[in-house]
Amino acid sequence: MSTPTILRGAAPLIVSIPHAGIEIPPEVEPRLVSLWHARKDADWWVDRLYGFATDLGATVIRTAVSRTVIDVNRDPSGKSLYPGQATTELCPTTTFDGEPLYKDSQSPDAAEIAVRIAAHYRPYHDAIAAEIARLKADHGHVILYDAHSIRSRVPRLFEGELPHLNFGTNGGTSCSPQLVDSLEAIAEESSFTQVINGRFKGGYITRHYGRPEEGVHAVQLELAMRSYMDEPERLSSENWPTPFDGVRAAGLQGLLARLLQACIDFRDAS
Repeated sequence: MSTPTILRGAAPLIVSIPHAGIEIPPEVEPRLVSLWHARKDADWWVDRLYGFATDLGATVIRTAVSRTVIDVNRDPSGKSLYPGQATTELCPTTTFDGEPLYKDSQSPDAAEIAVRIAAHYRPYHDAIAAEIARLKADHGHVILYDAHSIRSRVPRLFEGELPHLNFGTNGGTSCSPQLVDSLEAIAEESSFTQVINGRFKGGYITRHYGRPEEGVHAVQLELAMRSYMDEPERLSSENWPTPFDGVRAAGLQGLLARLLQACIDFRDAS
């Protein structure tokens, strides 16, 4: 069983980092086409990018397990988040680019998926639920901020190039419109392009926990990776991922700090 890392703070804000992990259990590794493919679609360096969040008083929850093992931001039933559009499964069998992750006949069956849910998925969601309850008891409301990143261009998943900042609120249902307005205003003052509820409307975490009528406001931010790291035109095991560049990331981190502070300063009127 994998235990998520929980860094507890006192502010009414939880930063969830579900896809920065790259750990692969030893029993899974021999069945994979390659470890590089298995880690290719990680949200590279997002945990380092938000390393300042605890200084603001936020609670940070992250898993070290790779999304290839199990994606904690998918519906555990296997239901697609984006019906009719290309996406990856609860236990992915392909990369974002459609490359197979497992050797022939080695992908997990239903029984193994159930084991992975119990070992890796449930502990992450139990942690989120417990921290929501703790902070809501203290403040009367809580903001759940789901932190992600993705390559700027993934033709199989979307056309063209993503904006730098891709906010998702499940079509406006997962958090207060006043909070969204505040985040949008901060983003518009920056040099980064942004969209709300574009290609990425929020994954399972945003959709499942976002209940503004109950004082739980959830928002996802999917960052285009070019906003903080180099993206080679053609990826290979020799050039991907590119190293974390603290100097390049600093400008974005200033904006992210303002966004998180706006979440902390938000006063729930419900």
